[in-house]
Amino acid sequence: MNPVLRGVIIYLFLLIIFRITGKRSLSQATTFDFILLLIIGEATQQALLGDDFSITNSLIVITTLVGVDLLLSQLKNKFKAIDKVVEGAPLVVVDKGKPLKERMRKCRIQEEDVLEAARSKHGLERMDQIKYAVLEIDGSISIIPS
Repeated sequence: MNPVLRGVIIYLFLLIIFRITGKRSLSQATTFDFILLLIIGEATQQALLGDDFSITNSLIVITTLVGVDLLLSQLKNKFKAIDKVVEGAPLVVVDKGKPLKERMRKCRIQEEDVLEAARSKHGLERMDQIKYAVLEIDGSISIIPS
């Protein structure tokens, strides 16, 4: 298969996989996550290069991946709907001290995660001291105190 086509397919596949796994998986990498990323990197390398380990093929694949990334960033700047699909949007997970349990469950966030962010950023100890907690697009949790 053509290395350009392989590069585009792998890029889009990894983008979809990381969007499905959610924001928090990228924000809080564990040892298991790190090992998984190493294995994914090796599998990706094999899928991208196939049996052709030449420098030329590697340069073509690298250029393709950077080109797809640049194209996608241009599309995200031009079309906000694409940006929302690719990057996501901030999501309120605590509203006036009340955890929004369904949202938290979908994002795989626990109340302990919110309270940890509240303690470390503002010294808050209880959920009722939080006006809003927002899961940001980078996976961090922003706290707005009451």
